[in-house]
Amino acid sequence: MASVNASATLGSFNLPALVNEPFISYGPKSAEREHLVQALAEMKEQMPFEVHPNVNGQDVAGTLDQSQQTPFNHSKMLAKYSHASPELVRQAIDGALNAKKQWSRTSLHDRAAIFHRAAALIRGPYRYRMMAATIIGQGKNAYQADIDCTAESIDFLTIFPTLAEGLYKNQPPFNAPGVWNRSEIRPLDGFVYAIAPFNFTALAVNLVLAPLIVGNVVVWKPSPGAVYSSWLFNHIMIEAGLPAGVVQFLPGDAKEVTAEVLKSPDFSSLHFTGSTAVFRSLSSAIYSKMEFWKSYPRLVGETGGKNFHLIHPSADLKNAVLKSVRAAFEYQGQKCSALSRIYIPASLADDFKRLLVKETEALTMGERFTDFIGPVISRTAFDRIANYIQEAKYAPETSLLAGGTVDDSTGYYIRPTIIETSDPRSRFMTEEVFGPFLCLYVYQDNDFGEKLFNLIDTSTQYALSGAVFAKDRQAIIEATDQLRFSAGNFYINDQCTGAMPGHQPFGGSRASGTNDKAGSAGLLSRFVSSRTIKEGFTTIDSVLYPSNLD
Repeated sequence: MASVNASATLGSFNLPALVNEPFISYGPKSAEREHLVQALAEMKEQMPFEVHPNVNGQDVAGTLDQSQQTPFNHSKMLAKYSHASPELVRQAIDGALNAKKQWSRTSLHDRAAIFHRAAALIRGPYRYRMMAATIIGQGKNAYQADIDCTAESIDFLTIFPTLAEGLYKNQPPFNAPGVWNRSEIRPLDGFVYAIAPFNFTALAVNLVLAPLIVGNVVVWKPSPGAVYSSWLFNHIMIEAGLPAGVVQFLPGDAKEVTAEVLKSPDFSSLHFTGSTAVFRSLSSAIYSKMEFWKSYPRLVGETGGKNFHLIHPSADLKNAVLKSVRAAFEYQGQKCSALSRIYIPASLADDFKRLLVKETEALTMGERFTDFIGPVISRTAFDRIANYIQEAKYAPETSLLAGGTVDDSTGYYIRPTIIETSDPRSRFMTEEVFGPFLCLYVYQDNDFGEKLFNLIDTSTQYALSGAVFAKDRQAIIEATDQLRFSAGNFYINDQCTGAMPGHQPFGGSRASGTNDKAGSAGLLSRFVSSRTIKEGFTTIDSVLYPSNLD
């Protein structure tokens, strides 16, 4: 029998106070920039690194037949990695279920200690290596890497224990005389399968940590575009004290790994961030064999978006333009929440477009600290976005305002592109692009109201992120109310990107996902199967109730 960790009985412990990890500017001549420059140089000198599946706490060597290129220079490899075979996936599942016997009985505060230790490791000795891995491997600039792989990853590590503690403290409010009612926070009955995207190191962190903190074990398939930063984080967790087997790290062919996972009746949950099409396909496969699973699997997914900015005639034009440029083109538009469609009133259109184009064309591309724009992640992404832009440039209802050029001679570079359309329901206003592409539609001022709200709400299948820009309070009230189901994250006079853990829990509905809100207690609850316990302290003398007596 697995031993029970009794530390929770020794005291009622207070977790460290919550403070978001501060951003680092990496400004000119700063010590932080010097450290990062050194880390980048060292990593470029040392790469390619070898990455293998990590099963039961050990790297399992295999044939290094796959590579993670750096999108800045596709002739360079950051890492070579081996695939998890079907047999290794089965071993990983068995190992995870065995590790769960102890992990599920480990106290919350002991789990929290591991999380806080990992946060300290990222904050300290691993900061610049994590930064370099994310910059080189995923094509980010220093600011975008810092808010991701260090700040947000640390936030998840420190916030999740406190959110979990809130679940543990949520006990039945009533106890009848002679009765004690309790609610036990149990993990799901099985293992959680996490499928991670390339675009945020922190999203992979979130996918693993959320089920982990409440006692689950996780089988993790990282993205090929972020395999090295993911491997590095996994080893940080091991160094922080995570027991062997609690997380099984399985780079490999997505279909092959998933096929083995879905052969196990102990599969209890899918935690997914990625495309709408893939999540729908996985959901269909899972729902089609419900009688096979030991329990009803929990499906948690954050998927695509066609995110919008709605500009009211009363808006602060400069603020709306600058925040729109950031929202559309930070990290080359490769954010789930990136701005992709914008609605501009005719009365502001000329000035708005003029400033929008000016600010966009001023953005520089490359891998210098001064460059705002980097490459897109891969050849596949480059070809898809380049073809899409080519179609948009020559569609009869569109005109090109900015960008439209591409260059893959060294890296996968695409100029930030702005298209204006006369058709607000064209594919360019309704389809997700996931790249540096913004489509603009000019509406008549007197159409601001139900007609425009209905257009925004119904013209696309997504409902992830959106914003309204206005000084007129009534316009804000109307937009907030009428666009209530158009976005899971809604912003007023701010850009539709940049949700922070503990500030703006993130997620959308409709084709954008299950809206379980990353960074929230609601997300953690999806990985809990609670048990209600009633303990009686009195005895009875008869089967009969008073109403049964003469």
